[in-house]
Amino acid sequence: MNYLEKHPMIMILAGIIGISLSAIFVKYSQAPSAVTATYRLLWTILLLSPVAWGVKVRRRELLKTPKKTVILCGISGIFLAFHFFTWFESLKHTTVASSTTIVCTEVIWVALGYCLFLKGKLTVKAVAAIIITLMGSLLVAYSDSGAGQGHLYGDILAFLAAIFVAAYTLIGRVARTTLSTTAYTYIVYLFSAATLVVLTMFQGYSFRGYGVNAVVVGFLLAVFSTILGHSIFSWCLKFFSPAFVSASKLCEPVVAAVFAAVLFGEIPNGFQVVGGAVIIGGVVFYSREQ
Repeated sequence: MNYLEKHPMIMILAGIIGISLSAIFVKYSQAPSAVTATYRLLWTILLLSPVAWGVKVRRRELLKTPKKTVILCGISGIFLAFHFFTWFESLKHTTVASSTTIVCTEVIWVALGYCLFLKGKLTVKAVAAIIITLMGSLLVAYSDSGAGQGHLYGDILAFLAAIFVAAYTLIGRVARTTLSTTAYTYIVYLFSAATLVVLTMFQGYSFRGYGVNAVVVGFLLAVFSTILGHSIFSWCLKFFSPAFVSASKLCEPVVAAVFAAVLFGEIPNGFQVVGGAVIIGGVVFYSREQ
């Protein structure tokens, strides 16, 4: 047993820092949101390709994936693309604290979607959690409304980002029944990148002219936030319960807000703090039931 297996909390902390840096990296990007998101996905695909195609078992799985499963992965990838686009765009209009806190309500919308579309059951506690998180979101929106319409627009985009990633998660629940994690994510990322390329072209943006900054930001997002961040949490499931791992991800808004306060001078006001606490409390309340 190596050192990290003896001290898995180190990896939990590394994972939290990795995903918390996402919003910070995006803030530093000088490119349009769709371009930054495209760079992130293209770098991720490039880095995952040796694993996806270099291993015979994975290569065979990719080539023999059923058409229906590929279609599901494609739809999932489209939702993931719009998640990245709306979330990255929200960070141009509102604070890191508000955006990341609202996006973390994803788990609540997954629960609601599971009930509506996958014949799941919505318990009284789940309904209460949805109401609590909505109240928290309204508090955050109210606090940001005083800062101008731009901030409120950013909050709405963050809310849409939470809905889009919830849809991505729900479709993935169905698609992943016959696929390994590597094959599923690789196919999804391919469709997601293609969607973002089309979206960028539709908006009339070029993929060039933003300097090295945009390319580096995309690379950092791919390495720290996508590959290391989320992969680390998957590894941690070997040592911790799913509930603990999921709950640890709720540290993202707090850590991201601290980074933003230090780097960008974004100091949350009273309503943002209370609203954020209510949102996280609602998500924790729901997670404890699972």
